[in-house]
Amino acid sequence: MSLKNLYYIYTISDSIGETNGRIARAAANQFDEREYIIKNYPFVLDVKLAEYVVDEAAEHSSIVIFTTVIAEIRKAIIARCKQYGIKYIDVMEPTLAVFESHLNEKSRNEPGATHRLDANYFRRIDAIEFAVKYDDGKDPRGLKKADVVIIGVSRTSKTPLSMYMANNHYKAANVPIVPGVPLPAELYQVDRKKIVGLVTSPQKLSEIRQERLRAMGLGAQANYASLERIIEELEYADGIMKKLGCPVIDVSNKAIEETASVIIEMIKKKNEEEV
Repeated sequence: MSLKNLYYIYTISDSIGETNGRIARAAANQFDEREYIIKNYPFVLDVKLAEYVVDEAAEHSSIVIFTTVIAEIRKAIIARCKQYGIKYIDVMEPTLAVFESHLNEKSRNEPGATHRLDANYFRRIDAIEFAVKYDDGKDPRGLKKADVVIIGVSRTSKTPLSMYMANNHYKAANVPIVPGVPLPAELYQVDRKKIVGLVTSPQKLSEIRQERLRAMGLGAQANYASLERIIEELEYADGIMKKLGCPVIDVSNKAIEETASVIIEMIKKKNEEEV
C-alpha cells in the first residue's frame, strides 16, 4: 500500500451504517490507482462523538460520508467538516427532501427505522447512553457500573474509544488525567482490572493537539500543544496508572478498532477468571 496515494473514508451513521459502506466502496473502486481505508462509525447518536470522528478524519487525507436524521448531528458534522476543509457527502438529507416534496409531508426522523428493535439493539443503545452520561469524568458515580473505565491525558481518544466500546455493547466510562486536578475518589474504588490507561508518544500527541488548536482558530504554539507540557502530563499520568496498577495501552500507532479489540479481550479474560 502506497502511503502517498492512501486516503481515508470516514462513514458516520445514526444506525448500522451499511448504506454508507456500500456507497463508499462503490465510489472508491472507480479509482484504480488509489488505496483507501474505510473507517465506519455506526450508531452515532451524540453530537460530541460526531465531532470527535471528524476531528480524527482531519488527521488524514479524508472524505466523510454520513447518514443521519438527527438535525443537531447533521449540523455538527457539516460545521466540523467545513472547519477543517474536509469534503463530505450528506446521503440522507437530499433524499429525504425529495420524498418530503413528493409526499407533501415531513419525515418522522427516526434513526434506524429499517432495523428491528431487538434485545441487541436496546443493549447497544443502553451502552451508548451510558458512555455519553459518564464521558470525560462528568459523573464519577457511574465508574463502578462500567465494564471498563478508560483514563488518559487529553486527546488520547478516550471518548471515541468509549463510544466504539458502546457500539459493541460494553459500558465504558472515561476520566481525563490533568496535572493539578484531583481524580475522583470513586476511581480508586474500581477493580484495577476494569481500568485501562491510554498513553501515546509526545510527538504524536503534540501533532494532534496542534491540529486541534488550528481548527479552533487558536495558535498552534499554545502551551497545550508544547512538548514540554505534554511530557509533563504523560509522566504525571504514568505515575497515576502505576499507583492504580491498571493495564496500559500505547495508542501511538493504533486505530481505535485495534485498541478496542485489546480491551475487549481483557474484559473477556477477566470475566472468564471470575466464573
